[in-house]
Amino acid sequence: MRVAIYARVSTRDKGQTTENQLPDLRRYAEVQGWSIYKEYSEEESGGTAKRSQFQQLFADAHQRRFDLVLFWSLDRFSREGALPTLQHLNQLEQWGVGYKSFTEQYLDSTGLFKDAIVSILATLGKQERVRLSERTKAGLARTRAKGTILGRRAIDPRVVEQIRNLGAQGKSERAIASALGVSKGAVGKYLKVEVAS
Repeated sequence: MRVAIYARVSTRDKGQTTENQLPDLRRYAEVQGWSIYKEYSEEESGGTAKRSQFQQLFADAHQRRFDLVLFWSLDRFSREGALPTLQHLNQLEQWGVGYKSFTEQYLDSTGLFKDAIVSILATLGKQERVRLSERTKAGLARTRAKGTILGRRAIDPRVVEQIRNLGAQGKSERAIASALGVSKGAVGKYLKVEVAS
């Protein structure tokens, strides 16, 4: 079996290096009789998928250059939250690539508890979506309660009139937007309203 090793530490983890993880991961792969395709190692925050080695890992996984990703622990693989992390693991499986956590033996796409773990992760992902939705709604309600008007700020009627006048003169949306300091989308919106009426 060809395995990819992924090791990550946060740049904020003082005194931590991926060299704390790599020897054990290499040794584990050797004991299992696996050949190491490549090591993906980086010092980046796990809070985003925009990590160069993480992206390369997924590009190579998509091309099936290896059969399994071995990582130290789930939080070393991703700290984006349950739902994005589950989506990453699901994406690997859709490409026919398994995953295994070195320190969390239950987190193994090839193990006995695979279905149970995926089910738990899916439930956590769903709960995270619900919590995010609730936090967003609460934040909007709090903002409205303070008297803040949500949405795009209305354009001054005099500017709308100028948009229409310049449009009638045959000026392009881009030229009007540039001349009046408004977005091209807003120009298009008001010109279309005039055409429709």
